[in-house]
Amino acid sequence: MNKPVNNITVLVLYYSRHGSTKKLADFIAQGIDSVPGCVARLRTVPAVSAVCEAVESTVPPDGAPYVELSDLVDCDGLALGSPTRFGNMASAMKYFWDGTIADWLSGSLNGKPACVFTSTGSLHGGQESTLLSMMIPLFHHGMLVMGLPYTLPALMSTASGGTPYGASHWSGADGKKPITDDSKQLAIALGARLATTALALRRHTNE
Repeated sequence: MNKPVNNITVLVLYYSRHGSTKKLADFIAQGIDSVPGCVARLRTVPAVSAVCEAVESTVPPDGAPYVELSDLVDCDGLALGSPTRFGNMASAMKYFWDGTIADWLSGSLNGKPACVFTSTGSLHGGQESTLLSMMIPLFHHGMLVMGLPYTLPALMSTASGGTPYGASHWSGADGKKPITDDSKQLAIALGARLATTALALRRHTNE
């Protein structure tokens, strides 16, 4: 379906193993949709398997559809999320970005705003380094990467996640810790900030 002429699309691309990163993605999408003229498009990536033959359907059993490279071309902004894997993004997300050489060569993401978010099992388990690791391919694609400002009160009071590098959530070792009000507010604020920036850039381009 073609997007409405007056609306801009902000892609929320995430990988979630146990659901915590997906919950953050939903709040970020909520923030995007709160900005008039902006629409969130939720997409995920398939898990990486050591099995050499195809064993999974091309359509996930539930949740967001799998991302296609055309989603990168169509979007006006990008929110990128992954759980923490030893202070780095998950292999499934890294695998996807390793396949975006054509978009890098064409510059399809150049000049578009972006942000990152993560969930981790331990409070000091590499939230910030994971966020920084996700920024690297975005910089290579020429994206305008943004974080969260300390003018947001929740960034000063949070004890459960949330950094100036992007939204985050401490899910606990069993992955069952609920997202706190502070983390929720920061995720929504990050989505709204991204959408507002994407909208301003679109208007500036059209002037």
